[in-house]
Amino acid sequence: MLNSKKLWRTTLLLGLAFDILFWDKVPGISFPIFIALILLAGILVLSDSGIRPNKRALGLILPIGFFATMTFVRAEPLTTFLNYSLTFVFMAFFALSYTGGRWFSYSLSDYVAGLFKLAGSALGGPLSFINETRKKRDQAQTTRAPSRLIPILRGLLIALPIVAIFASLLSSADVVFAQRMDDFIKIFKLEDLPEYIFRGILIFIIAYILLGILLHAARKSGDEKLIGEEKSLLAPFLGFTESSIVLGSVLLLFAAFVTIQFQYFFGGNANINIEGYTYAEYARRGFGELVTVAVFSLFLFLGLSSITRRSEKERKTFSGLGIFLVLLVLVMLVSAFQRLTLYETIYGFSRLRTYPHIFMIWLGALLITVVVLEILRKQRAFALAMTIAIVGFAATLNFLNVDAFIVQQNVARSAGGAKLDMAYLASLSNDAVPALDAAMDKTSVSHVTRESVTVSIICHWYQNESRLKETRPWQSFHLSHSEATRIYAEINPIEGYTVNSDDWYWHVTAPGGREYDCSDRFIFD
Repeated sequence: MLNSKKLWRTTLLLGLAFDILFWDKVPGISFPIFIALILLAGILVLSDSGIRPNKRALGLILPIGFFATMTFVRAEPLTTFLNYSLTFVFMAFFALSYTGGRWFSYSLSDYVAGLFKLAGSALGGPLSFINETRKKRDQAQTTRAPSRLIPILRGLLIALPIVAIFASLLSSADVVFAQRMDDFIKIFKLEDLPEYIFRGILIFIIAYILLGILLHAARKSGDEKLIGEEKSLLAPFLGFTESSIVLGSVLLLFAAFVTIQFQYFFGGNANINIEGYTYAEYARRGFGELVTVAVFSLFLFLGLSSITRRSEKERKTFSGLGIFLVLLVLVMLVSAFQRLTLYETIYGFSRLRTYPHIFMIWLGALLITVVVLEILRKQRAFALAMTIAIVGFAATLNFLNVDAFIVQQNVARSAGGAKLDMAYLASLSNDAVPALDAAMDKTSVSHVTRESVTVSIICHWYQNESRLKETRPWQSFHLSHSEATRIYAEINPIEGYTVNSDDWYWHVTAPGGREYDCSDRFIFD
């Protein structure tokens, strides 16, 4: 039996915690604290009613904790977006399978349907719960005198906006009355009343949504009837011959493409030049298209696998065609990877060149997994495999530290004589500052490179000075921001370098007289 008073008290306190942690503050350590409070309070209040989480559902706390924690460790935009997004997604999975614990058996359809159900519970669940509680309370109060407190509160809530409207009209009508009202407002500090009302409404909205999610976890998470588990959602209707022709045609096309790849791209610079292309032109074209082909091939094979009727012998042939398809696609991914590596060698590293590098590795692993699942007849596990690949991609970005990696790679590349795009490095997030600081004194690179790195860190400081100098409350503590602030406090000012601005553009003059424009970038993705 759920205790309605405890549920409301818990969710209202969580709403108040949201206000304390986030109102008029930049998110920082506040986010993982709030997530931890939701998990702890939710588990405790439901356990108090005898509803305990399934052990397999508790396993989701690990990715929730990791990605929530990394939100105040990393500042790079895509990494930060994935950290927030995956925290919310896994929190949703936790609520959906709280007592059932079957999240690892979900298909893609279960994921989508489950999120819609959870959204419906968050919006409509509290209303039905309020009606249910009211009916029980009315039945229990047949012999008791009704409480006078609730009508008084309702009356005050109704009277407050009406009195405010009349007071505003009367203040406009009489200057003396308006002055007295102003004095009254100042005494009780009511000038911020609209803000307080809004914050109160926001606290209630947060409490309302969390109540709906807790109710779903308590009442509906045990009934996990998975889509297509007992009966296939879409019965196979396409013949083996038709599917084989489709797969065979695609295989022939891919085989021809791969043959050309081996002849020209893997054959070296001479073969490419024969066709009239330079290495840079060849590398610059196509890696995005190759990744797209790989993704479409994955869903083509999955789609045909789910709608094709086939006997046991035909199943083996179909799996063989799938293996061949994946092998050819993997060769394409290697080609795309090589193109991207070559592009980076010539033009340098950037975010939009680093993301595909990591993505292609996890996509290749997912392709291999799909074929294994086809052979084992475990196609339903594709959703779990895709989830693991997404988690792996996001975790890799976190462990790699994308912006620091870009600095390190571009500085190492400049040791071979390549020009360093100091303005692009200056545009990166605070994650790049420790790597820039380390490169300033790196003896393995030239004086010109060290000077460019020094200018980069100076440009970064002046472009972010207002944010780095601001005093943040403890709720906004961010490890990347804190580390960058500490480094700048140690190295500023850098002797011999002068800075001036011209219409919002920063210019840095090095000790030898060379001038640098903080906005003069030449990296294009």
